[in-house]
Amino acid sequence: MAGRLLQYGAMMLFVHLASGCSDKAPPPPPPADTAQTGNAVVSAAAPIADAKLVLAFGDSLYAGYNLDQDKGLAPVLEQALNRRGMKVRVVNAGVSGDTTAAGLARLAFTLDGLPRKPDLMLVGLGGNDMLRGLSPKETRANLGAILSEAKRRGIKVMLTGMLASPNMGPDYAAAFNPIYSDLAKRYDAPLYPFMLDGVIGKRSLQLPDGIHPNDKGVTVIVGKLAPVVAGALKP
Repeated sequence: MAGRLLQYGAMMLFVHLASGCSDKAPPPPPPADTAQTGNAVVSAAAPIADAKLVLAFGDSLYAGYNLDQDKGLAPVLEQALNRRGMKVRVVNAGVSGDTTAAGLARLAFTLDGLPRKPDLMLVGLGGNDMLRGLSPKETRANLGAILSEAKRRGIKVMLTGMLASPNMGPDYAAAFNPIYSDLAKRYDAPLYPFMLDGVIGKRSLQLPDGIHPNDKGVTVIVGKLAPVVAGALKP
């Protein structure tokens, strides 16, 4: 595990320095059948009347960074859940480069732009905070505010977590890594502990940047994530 985390840290540092996935880079233009909600590309298709509505609210790992429209997390997760016999529409509200502060700033606008209240909101933010060395205290506060607003609106939330890169140091990791489990307990939210589980360190499952999943990597992530999401959608 230590070796994997060291490799993860090196790759995360590389992405921080070399990838185009910063908050200064605009997201790709929305395809013809999507709409722009803030900076997020959100499906414009109306949810199936009797389907569960899931909002995937996160950063580049949710947005489908450098993948074809139908190869990102949201469409592949939707297909996986439908294959399990569930009628589900997954809306992509991921923005590459988003920090927790940026996510919090667009949260209300995103939720208000949906056709109805989602049955579940997946929250996957914090990785960019860590890459930029932002205070874990701020990350915790922003994520807590996102979960608090969802609770106020009566929206169930599921967290997908991230781990601090070892190059950030043990003190930073000790402050950052418990954020997701602590908030999951506080808000009674299901937790998927590490979004890149099964993909990190496997070049065949990654884009050339060495961190973001390719289409095969997304399939691996969804294979692990879908059962947790399915459980969270049950009454």
